[in-house]
Amino acid sequence: MAGNSRRRGAVRKQGTKKGSVIGSGGQRRKGLEGKGPTPKAENRPGHPAQRRAAAAAARAEQKRAAVKKAEEAPEIIAGRNPVVEALRAGVPATALYVALNIDADDRVTEAVRMAADKGISILEVPRTELDRKTNGAVHQGLGLQVPPFSYASPAELLKAARESGDPPLLVALDGVTDPRNLGAMIRSAAAFGAHGVLLPSRRSAGMTAVAWRTSAGAAARLPVGMATNLTRQLKAWAAEGLLIAGLDADGSMDIDTMNIDVDPLVVVVGSEGRGLSRLVRETCDFTVSIPMAAGVESLNASVAGAVLLAEIARRRRAAGRV
Repeated sequence: MAGNSRRRGAVRKQGTKKGSVIGSGGQRRKGLEGKGPTPKAENRPGHPAQRRAAAAAARAEQKRAAVKKAEEAPEIIAGRNPVVEALRAGVPATALYVALNIDADDRVTEAVRMAADKGISILEVPRTELDRKTNGAVHQGLGLQVPPFSYASPAELLKAARESGDPPLLVALDGVTDPRNLGAMIRSAAAFGAHGVLLPSRRSAGMTAVAWRTSAGAAARLPVGMATNLTRQLKAWAAEGLLIAGLDADGSMDIDTMNIDVDPLVVVVGSEGRGLSRLVRETCDFTVSIPMAAGVESLNASVAGAVLLAEIARRRRAAGRV
């Protein structure tokens, strides 16, 4: 037909028109999928809680850095009598600070003489500088600079004990936080034949200038070690064949009835207030108490430790082992 422009037999093509097509290609389903659990407020960038958490973390890091810096910095023993006592005891020192225009007496003269004999630098400084170096302590014009203490490892303590020729005797301190008690304990350990003292790295006094002075120089002769985990180290020593004896007010026996062999031995002394911690007490092979008169308060850590060490030394002498 002339009026019909459509050719006979032709087929109209489908889907060639531009525009939307049937179906979403999965986009609608993907859009309905969640993005996972909502992060905690402190983990959401820009959230007030996140800013507070970041500020707290920064403060904690600054505090850790300050503590590390303080541990690595030298200490100053302040005061005429403490300086003279430290020099007499052989405490290692790197400098003696003497205030300008000091009113010298016999103690100042002796301190300067001993420092010169030991090859320690003698520095005259303004009193204000000495005030700053000693953090405002009563220094009386004298300050002795002590370098950071070098701790031995637990393995080095045991090695020194075994190489001594005597049955090993080690002392471990569980949470002794008073540096005077620490210094006194080191002095007693040296006096009664111990071969080393072990400290935990946390919740314990360290070898500060005060501990150095209280030890009366014993810390220069007796190795002092540090353990990351005291309970784990005591178990390691037990595996090496050492008995672990804890000093405890409620001990399973007292020093009068302690009828066991005390060689080789680790004596564990607890803190000034709470005594042995639970895990350390459970690690001990036995615990020992000290009989005391009725109505008398308990002894402090260093005195109680000295009493037990003295008894152990007496038994070793009686048995001809030292």
